Parts: sequence; structure tokens; C-alpha cells
Amino acid sequence: MIEIIEKKSRFIGYSAQISSEDEAKAFIADLARQHKRANHVTFAYVLSNTARYNDDGEPRGTAGLPLFNAITRRGLDNMVVVVVRYFGGTLLGKGGLMRAYGKAAGKALDEIVK
Repeated sequence: MIEIIEKKSRFIGYSAQISSEDEAKAFIADLARQHKRANHVTFAYVLSNTARYNDDGEPRGTAGLPLFNAITRRGLDNMVVVVVRYFGGTLLGKGGLMRAYGKAAGKALDEIVK
């Protein structure tokens, strides 16, 4: 788990190796339960035959896609990354969101792929 702060918003990143889509969904659901008060629980996962990502209410392409890109740029497979956002009151704009989500995802993946 990693945490970054961008303009008072907390971005908490998690990653895990997975072997199935069910495992990815269980990992995401568990984190969503842990962070019930979070504004957004975004995710991406990549398996050999499946890839999914979700913005969870953030503007389209600003959360899930940066997470997905963080996985694929590293050439990873069988990996899930989740970034939880607690809104801090300041809008970040599309570019700011993409950078913050991408940074949190990258750091979370770096923690597991050392």
C-alpha cells in the first residue's frame, strides 16, 4: 500500500498478483469494503486473456486508464491495481487526475514488483 496527497486529496494505491478474474474482483471488492467512505475506488487488471479498468465515477479515462497503462507499460501480466481516492475539496482537472492516479498506480506496482 502506498499513499500520495495531491491538493488535499488522498490517493491510496494497492496492487497484487492474481491468477483469475474472480481473484481480481475479490481483491477489488475487499478494498471497496475497507474504504466505504472513499469517493472513488478505481481499478485495472490484466490477465493473459482479459483486461479491465474502471473510473468509478471520475471523468472518463482519468482514473482506470492510467492504472491500466501503469500495468502495461511495465509489461506485467496477472496483476491488479486499485487506487482509492478521498476527495480533498479541490478539483484537479483531467490532467491532474490522470497524473495522480498514474503516479499512485505506478508506486503501488513498484512496491510489489521489486
